[in-house]
Amino acid sequence: MLAPNEVEEAARRLAGKVRRTPLLAVGPAHDPLPGEVLLKLECLQVTGSFKARGALNKVLSLPPSVRERGLVTASGGNHGLGVAYAGRVLGAPARVYLPESAPPEKAARLRAWGAEVVTRGAVWDDANAAALAAAADEGLSYVHPFADPAVIAGQGTVALEVLADAPSVDTFLVAVGGGGLASGVALAVRARGSQARVVGVEPAGAPTLSESLRAGAPIPLPALRTRAGSLAPRRTEALNLALIQAHVEQIVLVDDGALGDAARWLWKECGLGVELGGAAAVAALRAGAYVPAPGERVCAVVCGAGSDGLASAPS
Repeated sequence: MLAPNEVEEAARRLAGKVRRTPLLAVGPAHDPLPGEVLLKLECLQVTGSFKARGALNKVLSLPPSVRERGLVTASGGNHGLGVAYAGRVLGAPARVYLPESAPPEKAARLRAWGAEVVTRGAVWDDANAAALAAAADEGLSYVHPFADPAVIAGQGTVALEVLADAPSVDTFLVAVGGGGLASGVALAVRARGSQARVVGVEPAGAPTLSESLRAGAPIPLPALRTRAGSLAPRRTEALNLALIQAHVEQIVLVDDGALGDAARWLWKECGLGVELGGAAAVAALRAGAYVPAPGERVCAVVCGAGSDGLASAPS
């Protein structure tokens, strides 16, 4: 298990290398959210998501001679962009394996950041198997998108910023794919001695953590039925499951219709273009999957930029 102070160490390591993203009080709206809601705008992070934090923290922790041999990962897009960014910053070549389901725009952006892009398999798990094989065969440094302690600690720096700006936050709503962001946020909350609750939000068509929590161990989903590819690994890992069991209050489910509705709300009310997965925390509020208590102050992490949320259904 990670110690909470590892998130503080990650914050020091990342200082000046990632953006301190804004915390937006939603305030007046034509179609208001329930309760008092703050939006942590990680969609404005370098590369477009919080993933730059964890990937860069991991790569910075590697000896220069190791990272210079090359980095490799598998991604639905956002984590790969984080690894490509880390490689660009530190002068390390990066290769990213994508599943066939990854949006073409993500592949183009990865190449623009200087990464080599290889497509393998139908889902992330297939691409990940290819990335692991390349790491073993070629001596590359593999960067896991959610089950690496340094990656988790880096993601947790999101919450350190929130708690510095708004120490009275009662609840964090956090999108859940493999569980790296939720794990890191929960550790950061403990590091600062906050009593804030952490609530995860999963797509109903990819309830990876929900099913593993029910089983008491990581189990693979037989199928994925969501368009939110950034939140759709078939299996979590033991590290993430243990952290979520220990520190995350609950996980709620939202369907793709609710994700699309939330993405359109973020565009119309806030001028933010986000992908389906990036809208998950707001979707939980709008769909009633999470209902704040009177006076509860909620921070919803808007975790990924994109356009698929706007195209997901008619407005």
